Amino acid sequence: MARVTFLLFDGFSNMVLSCLLEPLRAVRDQAQADVSWRIVTPDDVPATSSSGLSIAVDTPWRDAGPADMLVVVAGYGFRDHAGSASARVLRTLSRQSDIVLAADAGAWLLADAGLLNGSSATIHWATLSEFAEQYPDIRVAHDRYVREGRIWSCGGASTALDLILAFISDRFGPASAFMASTMFLHDAERQRAGDRGPGKLSSRGTAKLRQVVDLMVETIETPLALADLSNRAGLSVRTLDRLFQEELGMSPGRYFQMIRLAHARELASNSEYDLNAIALRCGYSGAAALSKAFRRAYGHPIRKSHGNRPRTIRG
Repeated sequence: MARVTFLLFDGFSNMVLSCLLEPLRAVRDQAQADVSWRIVTPDDVPATSSSGLSIAVDTPWRDAGPADMLVVVAGYGFRDHAGSASARVLRTLSRQSDIVLAADAGAWLLADAGLLNGSSATIHWATLSEFAEQYPDIRVAHDRYVREGRIWSCGGASTALDLILAFISDRFGPASAFMASTMFLHDAERQRAGDRGPGKLSSRGTAKLRQVVDLMVETIETPLALADLSNRAGLSVRTLDRLFQEELGMSPGRYFQMIRLAHARELASNSEYDLNAIALRCGYSGAAALSKAFRRAYGHPIRKSHGNRPRTIRG
């Protein structure tokens, strides 16, 4: 289970927020994990991003309640948010949270609130030098992200993605983190060859693992046997199994089924196909076989996942 509170300050980056929130949504929707989040702001009014997108709050910050993680996202204009009012909000929400994650310029506000005294932290690269000068008692790191006890920090979008995937891996296992990463990076090799799309981001997992996962995705309707998968990847079945166990903590067969069931759930939630058509598109012989596999994996019928829509963002 993961209960996450996002504290947004005006001027936050849409990209940073997406890299933190979308992987959690992917784990919730695709892996059926118990993940929930709420949006709060320090003044209980909608937060406006650096590009003018307005995001409504889910609840007043005083009513946010306990959280497994508090995520503080601040960007342009972060210096204007420093002060006693923001510090009070940060201290209160921090006391209610097991982990506090500061993204982009969020570490500056944590430092201003006295939550980083004597700790290591990092911040957006453009602010590192000034941050070190402003807060000499903080050990400023140039790492992509820092995890020191319950206080975590990162810089921009790509490092935020790395850090939230590390949290997902800790909480739900490396396979869930890998699946969440493919929401951003799937088919990265083809995109990179065309010098476009997510190929500009670095892929997770070894090249051989990504090759096998690509084969799985390409053959969802007619799933390959493990012997065929390993043969096409130039591996033995034993080596294939070891690859998945070492990198994802599960067998290739189980991971392949996870991909197929995630695709089935997506079709059930966002298409008009009946269960039989969905089953055939996901490599099952029919609705009964799909329903049995889904219930065994998740403990409820596939149709129960219908209507699990993303929250509305107004702007």
